[in-house]
Amino acid sequence: MRARLSDIAQQAQVSEATVSRVLNDRPGVSTDTRQAVLTALDVLGYERPARLRKRSAGLVGLIVPELNNPIFPAFAQEIESSLAQTGYTPVLCTQTPGGVTEDEYVEMLLDRQVSGIVFVSGLHADTTSDRDRYRRLTSRPMPIVLINGYAPDIDAPFISCDDREAGELAVSHLVALGHRRIGFISGPDRFTPVQRKIDGYRAAMQRLVGSTAAELDALISLSLFGVEGGDAASTKLLDAGATAIISGSDLMALGAVRAARRRGLSVPGDLSVVGFDDSPLTAFTDPPLTTLRQPVNPMAVAAVRALVDEINGHAAPRSEYVFRPELVVRGSTAVARSPLAVPA
Repeated sequence: MRARLSDIAQQAQVSEATVSRVLNDRPGVSTDTRQAVLTALDVLGYERPARLRKRSAGLVGLIVPELNNPIFPAFAQEIESSLAQTGYTPVLCTQTPGGVTEDEYVEMLLDRQVSGIVFVSGLHADTTSDRDRYRRLTSRPMPIVLINGYAPDIDAPFISCDDREAGELAVSHLVALGHRRIGFISGPDRFTPVQRKIDGYRAAMQRLVGSTAAELDALISLSLFGVEGGDAASTKLLDAGATAIISGSDLMALGAVRAARRRGLSVPGDLSVVGFDDSPLTAFTDPPLTTLRQPVNPMAVAAVRALVDEINGHAAPRSEYVFRPELVVRGSTAVARSPLAVPA
């Protein structure tokens, strides 16, 4: 449909001469005015002239481990938004049990000649995995950025949340509420973020509570990530008389809440629970979840900035950018009551 200058001018509240300059891509028009005219074109259903259509700077792969945990869609959305602002088109690759593996996704992305790849909590976070897969990429060279899971032997930029600080913040919060038997649950400790959270938890418990290494061993319970894993891991700690539980993820924290309620315990009356991530909707759970918020937006922006620098030939520092988590206090933590009875 042929655009009528008068209609566009009226919609954008500018002169027809200004519309003409924008449509012909001529100078002398401010950025805001130019955008108003282009928006008017879209609103009225007119097709933008070919010269004004934004061209993609290229494809960028984005590999996330799953979408069941709400933190991963949050990362994907922020990274996609940041990529779009730089002109790159993201290709989202999501793993599912029994589905396409990370290595298979990488091969598919290489076949599509992507300009770079962002890995979120990938195999790089697993200390038992073969890191050669990433070395092969960097030697091509293929620009990559890795989020959450630092591996110093991979020559690439890393973006991480400060997991040690998260463990310490959670313990400090609970100790201030009078808790002393504070447990920690998480997924397997072969993952770097889990190891760091445990380090922060142990250091804070030894400093603030005076716990011994043996006492802390009895208060750490590792299982599978997710609600079911949190439920199973929490059962051991409730048997040990924990009055508070720190979780390696929000989903595991919800599992801890479920385990407590199954025993007739209230949260936070009998058991305080702290999560990690501040996933969407945790403010609306029952009770609203106290958690450590990952700064997803700043981390995503930093990852995209580092990747684009790599693509453009401006090598980003081969180090780890560490972002501090924020303690978000809600309704799942409260002043400690007397310790729960420990079975003889």
